[in-house]
Amino acid sequence: MKWDDSMDPPHNFSSGDSGADVSYTTDESKSFKEKHMDTVFQELEDKIISMIRKELKSFKRLLTQDYPACSEREEEEDEDQMRVRDELLKITLHVLMKMKQTDLADKLQSKVAPLCVKKHKSSLKEKFQILNEGISREGCSTLVNEIYTELYITEGGSEELNHEHEVRQIETASRRHTETHETHIKCNDIFKALPGQDKHIRSVLTKGVAGIGKSVSVQKFILDWAEGKANQDLHFIFPLAFRGLNLMKNTNISLTDLLHQFFTHTTQIKTSRDFEVYKVAFIFDGLDECRLPLDFSNNPSLFDVTERASVDVLLTNLIKGNLLPSALIWITSRPAAAHQVPPECVHQLTDIRGFNDPQKDEYFSKRIKDPSLAAGIIRHMKSSRSLYIMCHIPVFCWISAAVLQRMLSEAESPAEIPKTLTQMFTHFLMFHITVMSQKYDGKCEVDVHQARKSLVSLGKLAFQQLEKGTLIFYEDELRDCGIDIREGSLYSGVCTQIFRQEFGLNLGKVYSFVHLSVQEFLAALFVFLSSSAQTSSGRWTDLLKSEVDKALQSETGHLDLYLRFLLGLSLESNQTILRDLLPQTERSSDSTQQRVTEYIKMKIRDNPSPEKSINLFHCLNELNDHSLVDEIQTYLNRRDDWCRLSGVNLSSAQCLALVFVLLNSDQELDEFELKRYYPSEECLLNLLPVVKASRKANSL
Repeated sequence: MKWDDSMDPPHNFSSGDSGADVSYTTDESKSFKEKHMDTVFQELEDKIISMIRKELKSFKRLLTQDYPACSEREEEEDEDQMRVRDELLKITLHVLMKMKQTDLADKLQSKVAPLCVKKHKSSLKEKFQILNEGISREGCSTLVNEIYTELYITEGGSEELNHEHEVRQIETASRRHTETHETHIKCNDIFKALPGQDKHIRSVLTKGVAGIGKSVSVQKFILDWAEGKANQDLHFIFPLAFRGLNLMKNTNISLTDLLHQFFTHTTQIKTSRDFEVYKVAFIFDGLDECRLPLDFSNNPSLFDVTERASVDVLLTNLIKGNLLPSALIWITSRPAAAHQVPPECVHQLTDIRGFNDPQKDEYFSKRIKDPSLAAGIIRHMKSSRSLYIMCHIPVFCWISAAVLQRMLSEAESPAEIPKTLTQMFTHFLMFHITVMSQKYDGKCEVDVHQARKSLVSLGKLAFQQLEKGTLIFYEDELRDCGIDIREGSLYSGVCTQIFRQEFGLNLGKVYSFVHLSVQEFLAALFVFLSSSAQTSSGRWTDLLKSEVDKALQSETGHLDLYLRFLLGLSLESNQTILRDLLPQTERSSDSTQQRVTEYIKMKIRDNPSPEKSINLFHCLNELNDHSLVDEIQTYLNRRDDWCRLSGVNLSSAQCLALVFVLLNSDQELDEFELKRYYPSEECLLNLLPVVKASRKANSL
């Protein structure tokens, strides 16, 4: 039998009954797959429709009821859910626009916060939750919510330029904290109309002296928003410090690109329309640090957020309302620079006056965890009126806490506790130099040569910039003073705590002292150290006298505190504090102190303005001379309250001493009775600062 003959013919799969069986099997498989696909897609359709219906109901609820802009549900959604919701929102907005329901589309977009808002909030929370109390080194900071004490913010007051030194402004403001007619404004309510007002507030200008807490108030405002605690009607807050914008002085850029550069999660916002549907706030912190022209009169008008222009043009058009007229604007400034913004561009003017007396105590209680130690510090600060007044400035509270916490907690009998500004700042400097040397160099003893070199360089910078009235510096200005910015020891060594380095956004670095008073102290220390060649007592005395004259001639009073520090450093007792660091610095003598003291008294008798004389009395206090004050205090201590100075013919110097005593009294000047003091006509004029500081003054 042959295999070929015995084999069946091959199947023809293209025809015949047998082929039909295979085709049926294939069709059945295909049908099963299609049915499975249909089932999957039907389920998918049901789920998508269900999800869309759910979101549409949510969108409808937002449009028909007074729901907050940012739903609480967002806190529970992960990033994938947020992305899906964003895409559904885009589809909904697209269809609404096709239906010509533009108003509904805008309202919905403003109500539903996209994913970028959540990311933006998270980014700002991470950045602003840390409070750098003069410390820039990572790991040495405090959470804002742990230490924050509500500051005393009031409605604006006068727009007149105040030429007094900011410490004098603080002394004056300290007398106003008890005035009941003033409205206290919380920082989270900065854009809200005051009681009795019925107006929309778009732009706010907040004034306050250096270190009073303007930036911390801004920080708390942003943090509370980012944590969902306040101002949730805002979708975006854009904090832009002038010190960072200065680095873009020569840059042409659009507003959208500027925001994308500073806030990387906002790239979804690209057009004016995007801004119109979101409620946004811009915060420009530190107008006094601005080195841009801010030419409101001559800068061209700009209305398109995508149009490129100089940063100066962008800012003036934002503040004027040409760009983003619905955006809220908050500007902070030291008083002397506030006039740079035209009054018509400011809808509400506010003042930050720092801590009132209860808030000072609250700060120390929060800052010092040991209640008994905190109470001891508070008692000491209250015992020195000049120190307690300075505690209106939060940064000074931090300085005082740093010094007194260490001194009062020492097991051994502590050294003399600081009673003057010079003593406080000298201990502050020495304390941080010692701590930094131990921490970073592992040495128990300070490297005197390196410390002196760094202090002279920083002091030179402080002095030169003080004369210019400048608080922030850039790399070229440091180099001009012999400061090598590449030298790590400058920041890891003795000067970490008093000199702060901040990084711009890939633009460069900005530097500053932690507070103006620290800059003024280092400027005085620089002059003190630089005069080491002037070994004779006479030449040193002449230098001090010339600095007294220079301060009196200053129209702005910008050298007042510097003079107090310089005179304080001339005392042997304060030089003793520095002796461990800077041996052989003593060049003062009793005769120098006596001659300078008499020179200041002569200047007081020459009767400068009462405001100028007040600082001269502070200078006498730094020189440990209280004779004029003691003279007038003898009269004031008389038992007969109604005729304390009856029959007393006060000299001009004694009259000015009376002003100083009354203004620095711890008793409130609620009502000033002139007849208690029987002043002469000349003395009456000198008493004007007391009258101004009183809520009510009764005539003779």
